[in-house]
Amino acid sequence: MFGYIPSWDYVRVIYRTFSLAECSFDCIDEKNHFSGKFDEMGIRPLLNIIRSVLLRNKFEFTTTEGNALKYIRTIMMIVGGICLLGIGCTVQKQESEITLSELKQSDNNIRVPHNDRLHMSTDQRWVEEEGHQSDLIRLQWTAERAKPAIVWLDEKGMNKTAIISHDKANNPDQHDHKHISFETTMSPTGEYPNQLFTRFEIPYDTDVSEIRTHSSNFNVMSGILRVAGEKGTNRDIQFSVAGKENETITRWALRADSSEEPGDNSGADMQFVRYDDDGNVVDSPLSIKRSSGNVGLGTNDPDTKLDVNGDMLRIRDKFTPASSTDACSQGQIAWDDDYVYVCVTENKWKRTELSSW
Repeated sequence: MFGYIPSWDYVRVIYRTFSLAECSFDCIDEKNHFSGKFDEMGIRPLLNIIRSVLLRNKFEFTTTEGNALKYIRTIMMIVGGICLLGIGCTVQKQESEITLSELKQSDNNIRVPHNDRLHMSTDQRWVEEEGHQSDLIRLQWTAERAKPAIVWLDEKGMNKTAIISHDKANNPDQHDHKHISFETTMSPTGEYPNQLFTRFEIPYDTDVSEIRTHSSNFNVMSGILRVAGEKGTNRDIQFSVAGKENETITRWALRADSSEEPGDNSGADMQFVRYDDDGNVVDSPLSIKRSSGNVGLGTNDPDTKLDVNGDMLRIRDKFTPASSTDACSQGQIAWDDDYVYVCVTENKWKRTELSSW
């Protein structure tokens, strides 16, 4: 006969003898008690049934091998069922899962245990007609000037960066913001030390979103800054002045224009576009043909390497070659009080005399 079994020792022997799939000993603490996870998962009542079977007053195992195995198999089936159902006896070595009951609430905060992860997943789609079922995190404002935010703090608990979306500005006199913004703190030694400040904002409720940066420099490191558009459209980089409520008025634009691209390396010519004080186009004082590289001043269709649409060309400074064989490159032009000089070939000048009339 096996003697009376006074504790969980035999259960632990069973666990160690028959490694149930994904059933770790971490379910049992050092005092031979099942860990707190069983309380939280509602499993302790089932385990108490097992214990009552093992510890009832006159419980005995017969020495018959078959009867002993029957009891072992019964216990194995119960505990194994718990483990295989994955409701509390699974403790994986790589990752641990926590339940909502393990989250700690303090005042208005709910905290995930330190160094634990909040992991969410979905197999739903982001389809409006279906209710956007894959939105795992929802932040909602329920007051006119509320600002739901995700904030990052340093080791001292001070705000450093944030992502915020809201409708109204803090100041009722300001225009409605209607944007999502990325914010970082100002310099600790500046005018507004440690205050979160909008660096990048993307408006909503608009078909064309006017994305803005504030007090920020934009750098492309070892990459490309690209402006793309459909054929037959202007692609601009604009230089503007800022007005009230983030309005801008254009002064200049560097433009790849909307001229036709028939497939022979022509079209989409480069232009420097000039605007008036109201932001209206005046003209294109400089243009470059993509097909030939011809440069036009005052014309958008230059037919020589430099085509000036005007009645004067000015060379401001005088220059007098030392001799007709003075160093020069073909095509150079110079003048002084008496002559105009032209370099007709390398290191060979010719001149014509100037006279009054």
